Amino acid sequence: MGLNLDKSNQQGFGTAPVFFTSISTILGAILFLRFGYAVANLGLLSTLSMVLVGHLVTIPTAMAISEIATNQKVQGGGVYYIISRSFGITIGGSIGISLYLSQAISTAFYIIAFAEAFRPLFPLLEQYGIVNLNLRWITIPMSIGLISLVMYKGAELGMKTLYIVVAILFISLVSFFIGKTDFSESLEVINWSGHIADGDNFFKVLAICFPAFTGIAAGVGLSGDLKSPEKSIPIGTMLAGIFGMVIYLLVAYKLSISASLEDLAGDPLIMTDISFWGPLIPIGLAAAALSSAIGSILVAPRTLQAIAEDKVLPNGAVNNWLSKIKKGSNEPINSSLITSVITLIFVLIGDIDVVAQIITMFFMVTYGAICLISFLEHFASDPAYRPVFKSRPIISLVGALMCGYLMFKISATYTFIALIFMALLYQMVRQFTPNKEGLKAIFQGVLFQLSRQFQIFLQKTEKNDVEDHWRPAVVCVSRNTFKRFSAFNLVRWIAHKYGFATYIHLIDGYLSKETNKNAEKDLMRLIKISEASKSKVYLDTMISPSMTSVIAQVIQLPSVAGKENNMLMFEFAKKDPDNGLKQLIDNFKLMSVTGNDICVLGSDERNFGVKTEIHIWLTPKDLENANLMILLGFIIIGHPEWKKAKITLLACFPEPELEDRRNQILDLIKTGRLPISKNNVRLLTRADNTDMKTMINQESRDADLTIIGIRLEAAKKINEQVFYGYDDIGDVLFIHTAKRKDIS
Repeated sequence: MGLNLDKSNQQGFGTAPVFFTSISTILGAILFLRFGYAVANLGLLSTLSMVLVGHLVTIPTAMAISEIATNQKVQGGGVYYIISRSFGITIGGSIGISLYLSQAISTAFYIIAFAEAFRPLFPLLEQYGIVNLNLRWITIPMSIGLISLVMYKGAELGMKTLYIVVAILFISLVSFFIGKTDFSESLEVINWSGHIADGDNFFKVLAICFPAFTGIAAGVGLSGDLKSPEKSIPIGTMLAGIFGMVIYLLVAYKLSISASLEDLAGDPLIMTDISFWGPLIPIGLAAAALSSAIGSILVAPRTLQAIAEDKVLPNGAVNNWLSKIKKGSNEPINSSLITSVITLIFVLIGDIDVVAQIITMFFMVTYGAICLISFLEHFASDPAYRPVFKSRPIISLVGALMCGYLMFKISATYTFIALIFMALLYQMVRQFTPNKEGLKAIFQGVLFQLSRQFQIFLQKTEKNDVEDHWRPAVVCVSRNTFKRFSAFNLVRWIAHKYGFATYIHLIDGYLSKETNKNAEKDLMRLIKISEASKSKVYLDTMISPSMTSVIAQVIQLPSVAGKENNMLMFEFAKKDPDNGLKQLIDNFKLMSVTGNDICVLGSDERNFGVKTEIHIWLTPKDLENANLMILLGFIIIGHPEWKKAKITLLACFPEPELEDRRNQILDLIKTGRLPISKNNVRLLTRADNTDMKTMINQESRDADLTIIGIRLEAAKKINEQVFYGYDDIGDVLFIHTAKRKDIS
């Protein structure tokens, strides 16, 4: 994308046009016509505050524009180019259309302001019988004439006119500052806070005056006509912003000490009475308004032409038509025609205050987006983002937040309309533009930084953790991922709401170029499975020749939460004789080195059945594991797939202990606020000749998941027999806790 890519055809302007275009727009119609009104309605101190508040938006925007412009090759389209190449065509296009409309409407605003310069002539014309003169008699012919000149001469006319206008503007301001009045001669004390009764509030005045400050980005619109935009934009824009702010502060002060509040409120051209030579003020107003109008009508078509070149608009023929340029001069002739039509429509409205408030909302959206881009670029810390001119991220954040705050304070209704309008534009651009990339890259960087900061924070605060804040950080290893999904499903249920999970697919063998490629392919398969199941599990693969080396590596892995993993999970098939269970048992001692809880899932062909019931078995010899088993049951039913499930506690104790144990368990459920009904607490006794496994097979044959505690010592002694003998029930989760958990 871009205008004027052929350097031989470019205008090749330097830094001066950027500065003069911006400053002539900043020191324009609002300065001459509405700053007396501002001082009268707000008072001097509040007017100075308004200037500073307005520049809390425009100065950060100027710095953000300057920064982004020095990080990339800025071509035609100015501010639109910066937004679209940072946020992507989808969002950049929607904001760009809003920006274009604000620029096109600005042309009408400045033409109306130009006509206001002729008001001092109205009394003279009345002497010749011309009464009730409508400003449209001036604005409409003025619009047609200006459009014709720009269409014929283009940017060349703008630059030639610009220097003359700036000179007139400078002389008129000098005349104003050296002027004296009877009021100023007799003033003894400056009235810092005085204002007229029942005046407009701060935010309405700001809405009317804010377009004066938006000229800070006017020069950026000439980016396609600059010889070195990466140099000219930062220097010209920043100088114009700072110089303009100082002038506005001085003008507010000069107005307050030179005329009464009533005169400031009643006479839009009060500066004429204050100036050393009065006629210079309407001349300066006319010159500033004319230059601003020329600047806007030059910049707006270039923005529209750049938008069309990016194929943002929904019709291909319209994009092609609007993107055409005039041979020889590179003027966007067709975009200029559309801009002219919009200009004439708003010229017919004729009310400068109404048009000013419309412009304010459009510019606020645009400037807020630019500041947000700059802040996100800083936060993402992308190595590719290396601007020569560097702003501060806090400054950009202030600019973005101020835009949002001021929009709502000015008018919540207009703000919602503007946001809805932007949302509709976004949907339109998103549907029709072929290029939807751009936003993803910057937000990936933001998410990376957030993740990194959170992980560091969690790691630093881990030493302050207490047991009642325990949550599972499980890492699961399985070589049978693509044979059965039971282990993967279990960890995604644990990680859905309350915990963190890392799932590692084990590939047997040694690391080589071939096995590494296989690992990459398997990881892609895993990611597809994860996306289909909407899991919140971190996925990885690991190549290793033995289970011992796998466990040695896994127990040292950090959790995705930034803390240490606290639970290891493995899986075996209950009916598969070659299930690798012996390898797990042989490494139990190694697993316990880091103090992790250990879970072993015995997968069954039922694959967790209909997910309506979880059985948890408690025995006198295994009370250490009880709390962890209950917590895991609670965590699992937190997943939507288990929303209809209930937890049943089955406690097997000697008959004399049954009542005490029942009260103990019910108290645990109550204090722990666990979703277990007292009707689902079953206390059992078994005859001396009844095996515990037999009892579990009988009572839990209809359970979808059965959770059983194991003691590490027993597992070492009896080997894999601890895990066998549960053929009549479904999936079984064996749990060994390294340390008793607190449920209170």
